[in-house]
Amino acid sequence: MTSLRAYLIRAVIDWVVDNDHTPHMVVDCGVSGVDAPREHIADGKLTLNISAAATGRFALGDRGVEVDCRFGGVPRRVTAPLGAVVGVYAKETGMGMGFPVDKADKKAPEDVDPPKRDPAPRRPALTLVRSS
Repeated sequence: MTSLRAYLIRAVIDWVVDNDHTPHMVVDCGVSGVDAPREHIADGKLTLNISAAATGRFALGDRGVEVDCRFGGVPRRVTAPLGAVVGVYAKETGMGMGFPVDKADKKAPEDVDPPKRDPAPRRPALTLVRSS
């Protein structure tokens, strides 16, 4: 049988668009077969705006998803197997549907690149100096 997940993802996207909202897709980048820009991954996941206005190409098949996106103005292609899609929702309301990830699809922890983040700026500290 074909994947039920593909049909559910399509249905949620159509529902979001029919209600004049912006569809977003969450991809678990810890799943084997995901090709995505590592510098935009947060907590092992990548959230994509998959609206027609934001993407150059969006293809959802029975085995995976392929989308041309822009990250900081730079065009990039993101590909992922269907098992890596963990959610589709409306940006404006947060309503949508989540999907489980099969543990067999997950990469080994040493295969997952940690996200690159700028260190948090240090807050200034005041100390009280008493004079005698």
